[in-house]
Parts: sequence; structure tokens; C-alpha cells
Amino acid sequence: MDITFHGHSCFTIKGKSATIITDPYAGLGTNLPNLKADIVTLGDEYAEKMGEVAVVEGEPKVLNWPGEFEVANVTIESLGAKHFAKIDTEEGDDVNIFIFNIDGIKICHLSGLGHELSDELLDHIGDVDILMVPVGGNVVLEGKGAQKLVESIEPRVVIPMYYAATETKMNLDGVAEFLKAVGQSNLEPQEKYSVSGKSSLPEDKMEFILLEPKL
Repeated sequence: MDITFHGHSCFTIKGKSATIITDPYAGLGTNLPNLKADIVTLGDEYAEKMGEVAVVEGEPKVLNWPGEFEVANVTIESLGAKHFAKIDTEEGDDVNIFIFNIDGIKICHLSGLGHELSDELLDHIGDVDILMVPVGGNVVLEGKGAQKLVESIEPRVVIPMYYAATETKMNLDGVAEFLKAVGQSNLEPQEKYSVSGKSSLPEDKMEFILLEPKL
């Protein structure tokens, strides 16, 4: 499986049986590359209002609401949360947290999450192999808040997202605060993250992966 980052919360997750594109929102400050997928997930109402949904080739199944799904041998669960709002209010733009089970690996994509998760949601998410977490602050979780959430979930691999990795119309900081909070200040960006299977993931430590946006 290969994971490629396109800025903000947009990734290509290419597995053996399917390709997933997360949050392909255009008009946020940079141009997305040509994208093709079997599955598209839309998890960020705020980003959609700021821009628009990009065209993704391949006649993908588009998922943008909470629920349980199975598409192209990938099982998917979507959980509702909020972008800006405190957890005890109904105000603010909606966020869909997506959990993918693909190639035997469990990936959790938090989209534009802007608040701590309740114990109930954390229990529902459960064990995670790869966590994609927003860290840019202001409109999403900031570095220390993201660190706290990472410690609560305890994934095997952490990929930060939703920070000022590219030109952006959003009010986002860089990734430095998060990397400092998790003790990874000297992390070098990679073009993509590749994993051959669940057994190749770290077992006795948490690995942090910084991806260079592919535009």
C-alpha cells in the first residue's frame, strides 16, 4: 500500500484492490493533481465551503455522511464530529472521521477535526495502525492538542496533515509545533509512505511520517 499527500487533508491511499482519495477539495490555495480513485471520502464541510470538490476520475463511490460501508473489498466506517465547535455544542461545521480497513491495515483519517474526542468516540475508534491527524491550529487541532489526541489513540504510525505545507487560503500554522511536541523536530519529509502489510508496521514504538505534498 502506498500513501501520498496532496496538502490539507487530501491523500491518495493506493491498496491492492482499491484506491481511496480523501478530502479532494480544490480552491484552497493550490491546484490538486489529476486524481483517480475507486472511493472518495468527503469529511470537511468547512473546506468544502472554502473551495469546492475536485473532479476525481474513475467513477468512484463518494462517501460524505456517517455510516458503515463496504466498497471494492474495503470496509469503511464514518463517525460524525465537528470542525471548530466544542464537543458539547451543536454549532460549527461538520466533520466526518473515516476509518478504513484496507489490505489488513486500519487507517483513521480525522479530516478537519478541531476538538478533543470524547471517551465514547475514542473507544469506538479503538486500535489504529495509521493515524492521519490535523495539526495546523486555528481552524483545526493545534500541535499540542494533536499530540494529546495521538497519545490517546496510540497508533503505530502517525502522519500529520492539515497544516501550511503548501500555499493555503486557510488560517493554518506549519507542522513545527506538532513535531516539537512529539519529539520529532528533525523529521525529513518523504515523497510517499509505503507499507507491504500489517506485519511491516512498527510494534514496539510509534513512528512519525512527514510527507512532502505531491501537487
